[in-house]
Amino acid sequence: MIIVDRALERRAAEGRPVRVGMVGAGAMGRAIALQIATATPGMELVALYNRTRARALDAMALAGVEDPPTASTVGELERLIAARRPTLVEDPSLICAAEGIDVVLEVTGAVEFGAGVVLDAIAHGKDVVAMNAELNATLGPILKVHADRAGVVYTDADGDQPGVIMNLHRFVTGLGVTPVLLGNLKGLHDRFRNPETQAGFAARKGLTPHMAASFADGTKVSFEMGLCANATGFTVIERGMQGPDAAHVHDAQQLFDLDALLEHGRVDYLVGAEPGPGVFVLGTVEHPLQRKWLELYKLGDGPLYTFYTPYHLCHLEVPTSLARVALFKDPIVTPLGPPVVDVVATAKRDLRAGETLDGIGWFMTYGQCENVAAPGAASLLPMGLAEGCRLVRDVPVDQVLTYDDVELPPGRLCDRLRAEQSAHFGLAAAAPVTAAV
Repeated sequence: MIIVDRALERRAAEGRPVRVGMVGAGAMGRAIALQIATATPGMELVALYNRTRARALDAMALAGVEDPPTASTVGELERLIAARRPTLVEDPSLICAAEGIDVVLEVTGAVEFGAGVVLDAIAHGKDVVAMNAELNATLGPILKVHADRAGVVYTDADGDQPGVIMNLHRFVTGLGVTPVLLGNLKGLHDRFRNPETQAGFAARKGLTPHMAASFADGTKVSFEMGLCANATGFTVIERGMQGPDAAHVHDAQQLFDLDALLEHGRVDYLVGAEPGPGVFVLGTVEHPLQRKWLELYKLGDGPLYTFYTPYHLCHLEVPTSLARVALFKDPIVTPLGPPVVDVVATAKRDLRAGETLDGIGWFMTYGQCENVAAPGAASLLPMGLAEGCRLVRDVPVDQVLTYDDVELPPGRLCDRLRAEQSAHFGLAAAAPVTAAV
């Protein structure tokens, strides 16, 4: 928030707010609309799309806008933005194309739909913040290539764990400490959780049951740590990560193999550790005097030192991301280059030939991190592409699915982008889709 808050204050005083176009008005989108309107001077939500109009109207109401106009053409939207009238749109392409929008926020959590929005925004020269770990972990490297070609920013957001982890990574690196493990703190991990088991929790927290299940079954943390891996070049120690139980975040210093961490940076997580729900970084430093100071500052006895943030504030932090991108062209979480960690689909129960796979957090699959360089990894089915695939043979519980196990739905943009990603980075491509976007 340092520097960003002052820059937003200046924009407010000048009457030149950062203008945000948002795609998605689920629970997170509605909360972001509220945060922009009530706590972020110098920023305005000027255009909004959601598939369900009622939720879009709810989001606008939270932003203090009653009975917003609806635009059906780019010209109409541009005129309403110029008139400072926050507007609903009937098609997200209007937000991507309209002048007068400084940054596009994609917050749907959908891979296929989100990929189309991001590509469209990039093609129209818009910076994009995609609060969509599922999309970014599956197709982020190639979307970043498109953004670089267009001269715009493509990034994930603050608030979600990857953004908070990468902020901490930058902070630790700036101290002269070398990060060797980027970590997440989970309260629960049970790979067999599903919307039925999580229905009560979801109702209490205002979430959809399948979203709550994706948190519990390990899929969400896999996508989040996949983002961090691809943003740093770090890898996983083993498929699925290790995820040991811990009482406190400082326990991490003893729970991971030191040689593995010193050999190459890693991503992983702890289960049950306080102070959750937060994130942490384990780092090392060579200078003996610096080690003594870090011990004095209660960061550990070495050679590993624990830095942590004891919370992640989701929608409360998203406007900071939007301002960093719009005002400073500063990405929060963006791929370094080729993917190094993927999230692969794994059977949550015995699966039968002829069944069609359901989505993330549902009943049939969960996601696990796997190193792209691992033997046979190219043949494994990405979790972000699994929904809608039809099984051509039985797959037993806990077995990772391969492309040979399924038929892909025809005509998907996400499959074409995945093939383009493999071709661009010279990776082995197991998918039978080769057409570039």
